[in-house]
Amino acid sequence: MISLPRSRGSQFYLLQLLVVAAGLVLVLFGSWRLGLHVIGAAFVGGAVARAVVPVEHEGMLRVRGRTFDIFWMATLGVALIALAIVVPPN
Repeated sequence: MISLPRSRGSQFYLLQLLVVAAGLVLVLFGSWRLGLHVIGAAFVGGAVARAVVPVEHEGMLRVRGRTFDIFWMATLGVALIALAIVVPPN
C-alpha cells in the first residue's frame, strides 16, 4: 500500500515531481511548448509552496535556505515559460 508523505512540504514536492513528469511526457510526444509551460508552472508553484509552508512542515521541499529555494525555483520556472514563449515557431 502506498502512503502519502506526512509533511505538507513533502506532499507539495511530490505533486511538483508529478507535474514535471507530465510536462516531460508532453515534451517527449512533441508538444514541447506546452510541456515547458507545465514544467515552468510546476517550478513557480513550488516556489510559492516553499514561501507559504511553515518551517515545521517543509519536509523534502526544503533544499537550502528559504530565500535561495524560492529565488531559484521561481527563476527557473519563469525562464522555462519565457523560453516557450519567445522561441519562434517553425
